[in-house]
Amino acid sequence: MFDYAIMLSLMVIARLARCLFVLFALSALGTVSGCKMLIGGLTSSLAEDLAASILNSPDVDTVREGIPAYIIMLDSFLRRSPEDTTLLLTAAELNGAFSTFTEGDRAKVLTSRARDFALRAACAENDAFCSLPDMPFDAYEAVLVDTDEKDIALLYEVGVAWTGWLQANSDDWNAIAQLGRVRALMTRVIELDETHDDGGGHLYLGGLETVLPAAMGGNPEKGRGHFEAALSYSGDTFLMTKVIFAQQYARLVFDQELHDRLLNEVLAADPVVPGNTLINTYAQRQAALLLAESVDYF
Repeated sequence: MFDYAIMLSLMVIARLARCLFVLFALSALGTVSGCKMLIGGLTSSLAEDLAASILNSPDVDTVREGIPAYIIMLDSFLRRSPEDTTLLLTAAELNGAFSTFTEGDRAKVLTSRARDFALRAACAENDAFCSLPDMPFDAYEAVLVDTDEKDIALLYEVGVAWTGWLQANSDDWNAIAQLGRVRALMTRVIELDETHDDGGGHLYLGGLETVLPAAMGGNPEKGRGHFEAALSYSGDTFLMTKVIFAQQYARLVFDQELHDRLLNEVLAADPVVPGNTLINTYAQRQAALLLAESVDYF
């Protein structure tokens, strides 16, 4: 369940690139005042250089292996600033990103941490967001309706962390029961701004709608619509969308022609795109694996 979240972890790493350097700078300067205090002057230039190096690196494994050090660093910062929204969201993103490279109990621990950090950040930002997983669903929907454009980024990060938690706990029906809350949250994100994170809300909703076949309550065709919408915003320069489209939708409906076409397009594309090289390199790695399985799968 939620296999697409493994690939979406690289999207998380990409969004983290700038703040990772700032966290390094925080430790060097002995302060926990948050990213905003250090984005400026030389630090800003160095942050941009590190971000560019990460995003344009074809070495996925090295980037992945560097994440745990930052997780430990963030834990130390949060001991002193437990309500810092910036630190909480970054901790959620880092734990969620690293969890997708683990499995079993370790993945459950990391995704639980990611979800808890994201929910704590939401609660710290707005009292109405406290207890989102536990409030009655009609009250939950009312909270979402009352959100506006200023809440988009926060809602999106909560949805990303929550989805990772669902993936790791897909053997727990109490966890699966929260699928509707995540779907409603991401739907609200695209209602407010469907272009956010290059259509990332559509990409997640496409995955959520194709978790199950239609006979078991899924909505594959609605999912396809979300994938196509995501492609309209990400274009051919962000290859991960086509990989997820192939894996989640084409395999679910046994459309080998669409599956192979999407993956061959990924393999034929130039992965070197400013800001997307890391993700595109990983996308091509996954496309090759999926395509090699195509004959046996279909």
